[in-house]
Amino acid sequence: MTEQQPYRVVSRHPGFELRRYPTHLVAEMRVQSSFTRAPLEAFRPLTAYIGGANRARPSTGTATPAASDSQKIPMTVPVVQIEGEWPGAYLIQFVLPATCTAATLPEPVDARVRIREVPAQLAAAMRFSGRWTEQAFSQRATMLGRSVTAAGLQPTDAIRYARFDPPWKPWFLRRNEVVLPVVE
Repeated sequence: MTEQQPYRVVSRHPGFELRRYPTHLVAEMRVQSSFTRAPLEAFRPLTAYIGGANRARPSTGTATPAASDSQKIPMTVPVVQIEGEWPGAYLIQFVLPATCTAATLPEPVDARVRIREVPAQLAAAMRFSGRWTEQAFSQRATMLGRSVTAAGLQPTDAIRYARFDPPWKPWFLRRNEVVLPVVE
């Protein structure tokens, strides 16, 4: 069973759930590509990181760890895609297990992979099933933005596109979400 990023449902509104996400860690990579290609380009380096292409952090007062001090990290869901500052720029994130801490996580071997702490936040989320197309996510993002505004909430950050299932799962059974952080 794959661990899912924890959250608490605060309230339900027409078209979305209002959720509180705790502080969590992500392994992320910036990609310059199309909406569809970006996750594919980031997948190999991010998967390599959680699969052991990493090195233990040196303890205070010890030498650099040996290359054999790598660690496998369990896969979690969702895989997140966030639009960057310019067209065709995306941030692809693997949410790391809740038991991980910044002090205990190994360092990535690949310099393109970065570990970052995402602060706790309140966010509106809309779940849907279907294909991972730009159009499908874009339509839901527009609907979510309108629903959030209609509920009197104010967005605070970029929308996140979340994928929960592997690519071999039939498209009509895939769980997807669009998530929009909002002002507390």
